[in-house]
Amino acid sequence: MAGHPKKKHSHAVQGKRRSHLALKAVALTPCPQCGTLKRPHEACARCGTYRGRRIITIKTKRAAPGPA
Repeated sequence: MAGHPKKKHSHAVQGKRRSHLALKAVALTPCPQCGTLKRPHEACARCGTYRGRRIITIKTKRAAPGPA
């Protein structure tokens, strides 16, 4: 048999229990190479560098063909 609560938990008690579930803002730092914002301790998605070295090769998008 499973346990059942004897009394109803108030909304304040629920809120106190769930206080740590709130979303937190993502920390962003500027990339030292290109200056775009990136998450700390991750490679830059724009230039592909991490700690001054190129880690990822980024494919450049080709320009759309103009009117012929």
